[in-house]
Amino acid sequence: MPTYHESVMRNEVLHYLNVHMEGVIVDGTLGDGGHTEFILKNTAPEIRVLAIDRDSSAIERASERLSPFRDRVTLAHGNLGDIKELAAENGITSVVGVLMDLGVSSPQLDTAGRGFSIQHDGPLDMRMDSSQKTSAADLLIKLSDVELASIIKDYGEERYAKRVVRAIRREQEERPITTTGQLSRIVARVVKSSRHSRIHPATRTFQALRIAVNDELEQLKTALAGMMGLLHSTARVAVISFHSLEDRIVKTFFRDEEKGCSCPPKIPICVCGRMPALKILTRKPLVPSEEEVAQNPRSCSAKLRVAERIHV
Repeated sequence: MPTYHESVMRNEVLHYLNVHMEGVIVDGTLGDGGHTEFILKNTAPEIRVLAIDRDSSAIERASERLSPFRDRVTLAHGNLGDIKELAAENGITSVVGVLMDLGVSSPQLDTAGRGFSIQHDGPLDMRMDSSQKTSAADLLIKLSDVELASIIKDYGEERYAKRVVRAIRREQEERPITTTGQLSRIVARVVKSSRHSRIHPATRTFQALRIAVNDELEQLKTALAGMMGLLHSTARVAVISFHSLEDRIVKTFFRDEEKGCSCPPKIPICVCGRMPALKILTRKPLVPSEEEVAQNPRSCSAKLRVAERIHV
């Protein structure tokens, strides 16, 4: 039997989703299927799950795991941003919950051939959907110095982005950059971690390239906007993020949908007519317990935000 990674904050997700209601919950980032399995194990048969993932190998792995619930789960291959279209393709017009567990999964990180890992040398790939054309190695070739530095700075929050790009270009003058080990060594030569840091100096560069390769932030924005038309009254949305860029997008979206009116502050009376659509249930993001972090160190940076659809 395969070994599956532990999904983060399962109990908190189950607590906040409307699992007492009859209907469909969308798991927009299926991964290894941990959250979907936990939801199905702990809910009545009236709850069904539409589980989406852009990684076909993840769907294959999760399919075996979820086989006991095959009459309650539908697996869909596609991007998170296509949540509205994938729901329509499966005859779903209304859902009682949406879950998004963002970022890269443990199987992707731990499989050297996927090219996500700094620790395991492999091809410099980073594609979540292996059928897409552009890999991380391709980006290093295609992007200009300015574009590459901007991605590393903005998506990786790397203060030494220009220094990293110069080091990459020096290496490319000698040979192509084709492996994760090669890139991590290049970055480590010009970016030094503090003495007490446990984070590899190439982590931020790897994060930036992964986000760019998979268009993760735009996919998230599109998914959040697209799901709104699916949400049943009192449906809940739970989003787990692992870095500040994702969390900021979710926080901003929830706040905007809770506020409703988008008129400039100087206008005394609302003229836009935009009504509040969400109620935020977690004013501060929830984080994993100390026990969970001890058992699963990769959960340490997770943040969970939850909002509820307001009946309009």
